Amino acid sequence: MHVQNVDFTQDDARQRFVASLRETGFAVLRNHPLPPELLTSIYRHWLAFFRSEEALDWRYDPVRQDGYFPPEVSETAKGQSVKDLKEYYHVYPWGRIPPALRDEILDYYRRAETLAATLLGWIEAETPAEIAAHFREPLSRMIEDSQQTLLRVLHYPPLGGDELPGAVRAAAHEDINLITVLPAANEPGLEVRTREGDWLAVPCDPGQLVINVGDMLQEASQGHFPSTTHRVVNPSGAAREQSRVSLPLFLHPRPEVVLSERHTADSYLKERLRELGVL
Repeated sequence: MHVQNVDFTQDDARQRFVASLRETGFAVLRNHPLPPELLTSIYRHWLAFFRSEEALDWRYDPVRQDGYFPPEVSETAKGQSVKDLKEYYHVYPWGRIPPALRDEILDYYRRAETLAATLLGWIEAETPAEIAAHFREPLSRMIEDSQQTLLRVLHYPPLGGDELPGAVRAAAHEDINLITVLPAANEPGLEVRTREGDWLAVPCDPGQLVINVGDMLQEASQGHFPSTTHRVVNPSGAAREQSRVSLPLFLHPRPEVVLSERHTADSYLKERLRELGVL
């Protein structure tokens, strides 16, 4: 299993990118259009937010699923019994966002969403006709006017040594959505499971983007694109004392989009949120 590191500006980028998703469920992009200075600034500003008392004023809405999710309500990965060691904030353009953070994070949201739409178009163009025939509508159209695409600002706090046995920053899981766009975090830890069951570290060099297939694309493509299991492991040594900030954009279709005979996007999302214990 080999996750390809693809130069976004090269002529064969589309083909290599989609081939990596097909083989591994993951791909890494470099020389992409998301500004590194914007990411650095977001990491700094949101880390200060998570460390402040203000975060508690923006507690999440269980119905809308926007706002701040504190550690005590963090997700429990499907099949796990211990909550992940993280807190996070759900950003939607229509949702509640602290005023001091709003313009910058929505600038990033729109840039990342535009790039994600381009990548979805690449996947559509490289999907074999016999697989694409199962799409109820083109992949790129599934996300038009969607209000569901989620930008999650994740904070993995430093480890204090008193964590519950088996607790990790993010237990092994698959993403729910079509594709996820994830800039390299400020600290390593992301790993992907191979078909043989081994765990491989995903590169986190500054300036790179990790893209992975979600369950909805796997469902719509009848398994042609695999939604690969991944996790965020606890660091060792001095890195245990460092916060880790991560910024995944989860690209979601409109709720009424039909993914398969079994599911619409809405039914699939609600089923998974119930399994995670946040709905």
